[in-house]
Amino acid sequence: MSTNEQIPVLETERLILRGHRRSDFSECAAMWADPIVVAHISGTPSTREQAWSRFLRYAGHWHHLGFGYWVVETRHDGQFVGEVGFSDYCRDVSPTFDGVPEAGWVLKTSAHGQGIATEAVRRMLAWADASLDGPSTVSLFDPENHASIAVAKKVGFGDQIMGRCAGLPTLIMQRANPRRSAG
Repeated sequence: MSTNEQIPVLETERLILRGHRRSDFSECAAMWADPIVVAHISGTPSTREQAWSRFLRYAGHWHHLGFGYWVVETRHDGQFVGEVGFSDYCRDVSPTFDGVPEAGWVLKTSAHGQGIATEAVRRMLAWADASLDGPSTVSLFDPENHASIAVAKKVGFGDQIMGRCAGLPTLIMQRANPRRSAG
């Protein structure tokens, strides 16, 4: 079975979340090269090589961990609008959250401000709640990334702590898996 066959396809009213295809790379690379997109992620646009490494990590997550990132595309025309999912990057972060899936999302600039992130993240979290065994997920933010922090709050990330990631101040938010915390 190929890695893509292991990745569930998730749907919302406006979106389809699916595994990455080789043909998605150009859109992925262009998104990660956009200075507006990366302003609160790395602050530095990705090179094609860096985008390729990220692209390959997505498949590795699904293969080795049973979770990873999806392409987000619009239902009405199949347009690539971003990526959402879960990762375990073994980050140098304090406090640590080893073994807890890290939720993340990134959208093309043209998709900002339309509620797409909230819709996609809600759907991926519903999948995680039903499919992942852990009691929670976390998400990391540049404290100035107000748009993504607002999305996190809308979808249930509440517990907040200021930490450090790669030596920088980082807001870490946690969300309990309702299936695990209800028991």
